[in-house]
Amino acid sequence: MNERRDATTGAAEPMAGDGRMDSATEATEAFLAHRNLLFTVAYEMLGSAADAEDALQETWLRWMKVDLEQVFDQRAYLVRIVTRRALDRLRTMKRRKEEYVGSWLPEPLLTTPDVAEDVELAESVSMALMLVLETLSPTERAVFVLREVFTIGYDEIAAAVGKTPATVRQIAHRARRHVDARRPREAVSPGQARAAVASFQRALETRDLQGLLDVLAPEVVLVSDGGGVKQAVPRPVIGADKVARMIVGGLSKAQVALTSEPTVVNGNPALLLRVDGEIDGVIAVQVEDARIAGLYYVRNPRKLTRIASETPLTLK
Repeated sequence: MNERRDATTGAAEPMAGDGRMDSATEATEAFLAHRNLLFTVAYEMLGSAADAEDALQETWLRWMKVDLEQVFDQRAYLVRIVTRRALDRLRTMKRRKEEYVGSWLPEPLLTTPDVAEDVELAESVSMALMLVLETLSPTERAVFVLREVFTIGYDEIAAAVGKTPATVRQIAHRARRHVDARRPREAVSPGQARAAVASFQRALETRDLQGLLDVLAPEVVLVSDGGGVKQAVPRPVIGADKVARMIVGGLSKAQVALTSEPTVVNGNPALLLRVDGEIDGVIAVQVEDARIAGLYYVRNPRKLTRIASETPLTLK
């Protein structure tokens, strides 16, 4: 008996020798062809790789029931399904986040080199912008992501979120204005970002207070996420002096062997930190005017499962 593999689970399934087999094969091929796009859409809406994968699984199950002869644009139809699944999850996650211990940060992803090379994609998945998206309502976030990141038409977005095109235009305008008022200023070049991270790394490992003050922007913001599992500052720390002294003081008090290595998280330079040889967390960095304006330290072990292997992301 012929077999095919489930696109999400990898399980073997029997295939009948009729038209349904051809339809299932076509559906599977279409899903796999757009899988990275669908994951990117879901992740940018949810900020959680685990929830994005669940949304993809639900999309796959729904997609396999669709009559492909009635589908004019398979990519658009799949994006519509995953948007609806992600919206449902986003509303549920809002309640979870309200009960979350301490600050909440998106789940960091180790990304492929092409993500960092794509300026628009790298900005759209950066920790800094993802945190701004957290301030939007679920529908505003979906509309913003689909329109501003993936340049999807208003009619298609309307079908995905269950609104009229005119309403979607209003939501898009409101969401864009909200994000523009809070998003990071013009991004620096990858080289400038790497240089700032390298300076921060040297100062961090040598516990050099002045070195930290030199590389941190005056109004730098430090946010750490321990999820109630690991110690983290309960609220954002603002200001170069406060952040630098807290880092140096914390390391001196802990008396641990700290090492760090450069990595690329969410398409942007970051540091993977180890304490006494064990992975402690990831610090994602936002750089403005050659200085660090944002430090996002994820320590929650449940959010560190996607830093060992690269996650492909795409806007296409």
